[in-house]
Amino acid sequence: MSDSLVIIPTYNEKENVEAIVRKVFSLTVPLHILIVDDSSPDGTAGIVKRLMAEFPGALHILERSGKQGLGTAYIAGFHWGLGRGYTYLFEMDADFSHNPDDLVRLREACIAGADFAIGSRYVKGGKVDNWPMNRVLMSYFASVYVNLILWMGIRDCTAGFKCYHRNVLRAIDLSDIRFIGYAFQIEMKYKAQRLGFKAKEVPITFVDRQFGESKMSMGIFKEAFWGVLKMRFMPVKRAK
Repeated sequence: MSDSLVIIPTYNEKENVEAIVRKVFSLTVPLHILIVDDSSPDGTAGIVKRLMAEFPGALHILERSGKQGLGTAYIAGFHWGLGRGYTYLFEMDADFSHNPDDLVRLREACIAGADFAIGSRYVKGGKVDNWPMNRVLMSYFASVYVNLILWMGIRDCTAGFKCYHRNVLRAIDLSDIRFIGYAFQIEMKYKAQRLGFKAKEVPITFVDRQFGESKMSMGIFKEAFWGVLKMRFMPVKRAK
């Protein structure tokens, strides 16, 4: 039995999903995986189900109808993992932009006392590889903008590679999370901090995907831009 669950949302990730599953299971720390698949038409779910026979009890799938968004996929995964008693719950992309080796370091940061650990591109030792400069600048200045509005003091506010201690996810009212794209990543960090939880940024190298298509869109970017302004005035409720 593992105390750690890696939640990986998928939509059309047939080129990546088997490789990412095998890589996570090759690590020295025993981790379980939950794939949250939004009815990928390319057969991603079928690949996962085949692998489940090879990794019984460690690999799981949650299938949802239609493309419902990153934030709702993670929230569904959080509920699934909390209900099964996992202590450490991770967010990670399927496309190897997040190095699975860093899962161990994020977990160690939480064991050492952080309430949630962030795989950060913008602290000392972190970097971005194989991204066009305009996207690097957009991402970096997005974090600058977030800190100007929300005063979070986190260098990589939009990071999507994270480890939460279960206590954080139990305290956040997940039913009150309002955003689904980049703004979801910001909202989760902001509410965790407002509830008194401590973050630790762990330097990582972020690498652009080699296979499949990016899910980034102008709509997601706009949601983040306007969502940050809304967050500044939103009440933060602790879950009952």
